[in-house]
Amino acid sequence: MSKVIFIDRDGVINRDPGGWTEHSYVTRWEDFIFMPNAISALKRLNESGFEIVVISNQAGVSKRYYTKKMLGEINKKMIEKIKKNGAKIKKVYYCTHQRSDNCGCRKPKIGLFKQAEKDLGVRASGKFMIGDGKMDIEAARSMGLKAILVLSGKTDLEEVDSWKFKPDFIFKDLAEAVEFVIGET
Repeated sequence: MSKVIFIDRDGVINRDPGGWTEHSYVTRWEDFIFMPNAISALKRLNESGFEIVVISNQAGVSKRYYTKKMLGEINKKMIEKIKKNGAKIKKVYYCTHQRSDNCGCRKPKIGLFKQAEKDLGVRASGKFMIGDGKMDIEAARSMGLKAILVLSGKTDLEEVDSWKFKPDFIFKDLAEAVEFVIGET
């Protein structure tokens, strides 16, 4: 599996839950709203030979806003809906810890990326990571990934100037980022 891409979930594949859902997390399927053109963008990646790996922080579990089982059900429904529309997610990795837990898997740390490398037999370095926030970009940089920021989630373009780690590329949304990635490979 040489063509793999890492993608964050909230704010990239689905609408960022910040500020409009209970606790600002997707705690139920009804609050999982796919971003416009997200599924077709995932399908384009698959058609271009990419395996898609989702890597997402989901601290709402450790905050007890929802359970691992509920997260699993939301994940399952996301994968099913994507599959029904002709696309496929290879694997999903979630960190359910809070920042204060100081785990090795919560982005910007790279534990989930390392686990994906091991599980899937791939080398992440040189590949792409698409995310909507500072932690995604930091993690991508730490893993030697090409960091793509999409502005469809929690980040405003002005914020990026203050970041220590800058994205390699910035796009409006997942669909725009995917067209770039496909053109680059």
